[in-house]
Amino acid sequence: MAKLNDSLTFKHGATISNRFVQPPMLTNSGIEGEASEDTINYWKHHAKSGGLLITEYIYVTPEGGPAISWAKDRTQLAVYDDKFIPQLKKVATAMKSSGNKAIMQIAETGREASGRVALYGKPVYAPTAMDYPFLPYKVHEYSDEQIKNVIKGFGEAVRRAVEAGFDGVEIHGANHYLIQQFFSAYSNKRTDHWGGSLEKRMNFPLAVVESVMNAVKKYAPKDFIVGYRISPEEINPDSVGYTWHKSTQLIKAITDKFDLDYIHLSLPAYDQKPKDSDKTFAELFRPVLGEGTKEIIVGGINSPEKARDAMKYTDLIAVGRENIIDPLFAEKILTGHEDEIINKISIEQTKKNGMTQGMIDNFSAPKVSNLLAGDESIKSLHIKPGAWSEMTYVDSPEMKWFLKINKNSSEKDDQNCFF
Repeated sequence: MAKLNDSLTFKHGATISNRFVQPPMLTNSGIEGEASEDTINYWKHHAKSGGLLITEYIYVTPEGGPAISWAKDRTQLAVYDDKFIPQLKKVATAMKSSGNKAIMQIAETGREASGRVALYGKPVYAPTAMDYPFLPYKVHEYSDEQIKNVIKGFGEAVRRAVEAGFDGVEIHGANHYLIQQFFSAYSNKRTDHWGGSLEKRMNFPLAVVESVMNAVKKYAPKDFIVGYRISPEEINPDSVGYTWHKSTQLIKAITDKFDLDYIHLSLPAYDQKPKDSDKTFAELFRPVLGEGTKEIIVGGINSPEKARDAMKYTDLIAVGRENIIDPLFAEKILTGHEDEIINKISIEQTKKNGMTQGMIDNFSAPKVSNLLAGDESIKSLHIKPGAWSEMTYVDSPEMKWFLKINKNSSEKDDQNCFF
């Protein structure tokens, strides 16, 4: 079993100094998609959060976002145009300022692009036009031409990531966003090349990975890191999108064809097991990763003891909420200062950890779906709407009805909404 302070070399040659990962977490700091000084300041404070640092999910076409954005100066970041490169360069520089590797997570949010409707009244697209009961807006079906444009957008995002100075990209195939929507039998009812059988539902994820890998070969240095994030299962109370039996088939198909550096499992608990197995998801995915492909797991790692225990299952561990509170969590463990770890947020700590005002607004909202330890102490810092319970929409024909407040926000199915 590897130790937390062991270095790791990915199959294409990039080396990181320890086994900690800062996972992708939405900073709500973009100004209409462009990284702000708030974003850059956040990453300056988080430059020691792990040997591998991953940005929030950044959308690659204009239709791909923003998601979970409540104001035009609190948006998700974008990379669909060269105009975003200058600020993204500053983000990459800040992330790498302590010598660690910076990864851009590239994504499309599909039906979850609520900011398109909320802020601009624009249409939202998904694999299939469906009436999702937990969404107050309409969802339109992607045309074949639009799908091909999204696939191309992932490749163009790689070029921009390279130009901005990132050390790699992570393809976001998890958390109910577009790639997962294509793979899910619940959200993909298409009967063309992009849907139907399991094999056809794999076509979009495989095409995205191919676009990314072609762009890496064309634009990136030899040791450029490429990862893929996946939710092992999509099981909701009223539907099953897929189980781990299907998702492991997808990962095998991807890693058989493409030379990925790592697979990142999105989990609520690092040692979670499916209902029909005595093994953890981390253990179940091991056999299909491909030779030399590393594994990252995340979920509930908020103490030194859990960090060490998680290493029993994986190559790398990602620390989420605890890194928001104390971005020196990993550094303190690695240097023998575990007793100095801060495990609750406070007004004082928001100044020390570079927490963006958008994140403060999110975690200090009256009703918060993603709780942060000690978040009651920062309620007084709340300035703007920052949670689903506060979300407002412009009057638009894209709404199912002309309501400005989402009365059904508590029915949102994606509880990992800030990742």
